[in-house]
Amino acid sequence: METLRYNLKTASNMLGLRPSELMAHGRQAEWTPEEIGELRARLSLYPPPVGNRKQLFLNFKGGTGKTSLSTSYAWRLAEMGYGVLLVDLDSQGHATKCLGFEGEDFPHTLLDVFQKKIKLSAILQKTTLPNLEFVPSNLNMSTVDLVLMPMAGREFKLKTALKEVEAHYDFIVFDAPPSFGLLNLNALVAANDLLIPVLADFLSFHGLRLLFETLQNLEEDLGHLLEHIFIVVNAFNQSFKLSKEALDALKRHYADYLMPHVIRQCTKFAQASSAGRPIFLEDRDSKGAQDIQTLVNFITSTLVKNSPSISPKRKK
Repeated sequence: METLRYNLKTASNMLGLRPSELMAHGRQAEWTPEEIGELRARLSLYPPPVGNRKQLFLNFKGGTGKTSLSTSYAWRLAEMGYGVLLVDLDSQGHATKCLGFEGEDFPHTLLDVFQKKIKLSAILQKTTLPNLEFVPSNLNMSTVDLVLMPMAGREFKLKTALKEVEAHYDFIVFDAPPSFGLLNLNALVAANDLLIPVLADFLSFHGLRLLFETLQNLEEDLGHLLEHIFIVVNAFNQSFKLSKEALDALKRHYADYLMPHVIRQCTKFAQASSAGRPIFLEDRDSKGAQDIQTLVNFITSTLVKNSPSISPKRKK
């Protein structure tokens, strides 16, 4: 990924300052992420604390734009000042690619954490944002369910591995493959919150039903109850009659979980993914970026309201 610089307007927005206020701390037209981070720390311009949240993006149905959402969501949280770890659980390594990297370039993945007992901290990778790190994935991860199968306590391996590093992050975001297996079960057990990207079509109802049945079994068999479930309608086109009808049906059947705002259909998402960039680097003024910001604002405000008074956790 190219050297990242933010213009004055974007940098001031990230810090919650007016451009004139930011200029008072350094009369420069462009700011690097490191410079923004240093000023944030010096002025204590951190976002409201949410505690340590582990959030899973999952849908058993493919093609819902899950990875584009999860990577841009994680990126924006980091831009806002949260400490974020993005964990790529998909052997295709799409989340890794959306951050501008190739999974094959990394010798270790979560498979090595489970199989060879390598510490999770040893495989963490840095991005161009100093407070956003990631766990890469590649085709080696395709055998992870087979590796987990004979292990004792196999459903808790990811949760256990995260204990070493989780205190350093405000958000740990999992990008999961569109399937159900032991790795996704591990992610569900480790997660506090579940974000379910869906399309406004009637095929989505089948995947949602299966997922909610799985969650019920998870609660009954393993005693794990998710704190929040957010259904996010993605790639919504209001000009399609069937999309409107499907959205109305989602509102009737899943009103308790459905996000009040949709992510509108946006070609910039496809362009950003192809270029290995989050939407905020491709076009932060696009409707896709605006909708991700609305998603971030809604979820963080929900978490802040439901969190005790705590101090933000910062990466050492």
